[in-house]
Amino acid sequence: MEFRHLVSFLAIADELHFGRAAGKLHLAQPSLSQHLQRLEREVGVKLVARTSHEVRLTPAGVAFQVEAKRILDQAGKAVQAARDAAAGRAGTINIGYNFPAGNRILQPTLMRLHATHPGLIAHLWERRTGPQLKGLLSGELDVGFIFGLPPTNDLRSREVLRLPLVAVVGEQHDWASREQVPFRDLEHQACVLFSRTQSPSMYDTIITTAERARIILRVAAEVDDPSATALVLNTRPLVGFASLDRVRGTKGPVAVPLVDPVPMLSVHVVWRPNRTKVVDALLDTLDEAGPFH
Repeated sequence: MEFRHLVSFLAIADELHFGRAAGKLHLAQPSLSQHLQRLEREVGVKLVARTSHEVRLTPAGVAFQVEAKRILDQAGKAVQAARDAAAGRAGTINIGYNFPAGNRILQPTLMRLHATHPGLIAHLWERRTGPQLKGLLSGELDVGFIFGLPPTNDLRSREVLRLPLVAVVGEQHDWASREQVPFRDLEHQACVLFSRTQSPSMYDTIITTAERARIILRVAAEVDDPSATALVLNTRPLVGFASLDRVRGTKGPVAVPLVDPVPMLSVHVVWRPNRTKVVDALLDTLDEAGPFH
């Protein structure tokens, strides 16, 4: 069944006049009649009754008109959906993010994205840097928000936020009541770090800042999960590290600012080189929603 035959039938059904229907479609009247004849042969019933005085739909034609309209409407929606997807106005985008990105970046960005691209659906996955990089390289994620630069040339990135790292201690720790602590004082403390495979940039920032302060950190434990870090700090006299966003306003471990020097960590948005239209849409919206502080 050809769509042009359905279009011709619906024009006849609307006008109930072959001449006006042909003019509406910019067709010669014999061509319009041929379309109807071929359609009726394919359907197997008479759809239009025609005399020298009138044109009317048969009962079969009335029933067929309803479904034919539905078919053409759906076809039009399919065409528009394809065009919207190709232009980045619709579809899905899988976004990985860390805590600061979720706290500061994604809400204003996604609100603007929804306003400008209402057909684009964002699926969100909070993950640490290592799992995000894995998801990006496998194609599971389209965009990620990670700490630091990606450690591979297979990904592209740009910085969107810089924020300080703070020391995190249990409520019974000697530092819990201090307003700030010189970084070099960590030389006299046992520390707990996130494993480098999970958070390579955070790990490297802490180690590099220790080298700048000319101290060697005593790493007593490495963990893979923020909840595990909180549990360790509440039960052992250790010093952990986190972005200020992660511990601000939470119960449990206490955040203590580090100074001289302040360890700074960058958040980068990351994507694969073969950018799709939906990734372009997100990156453009990110520029419009920023800067982020």
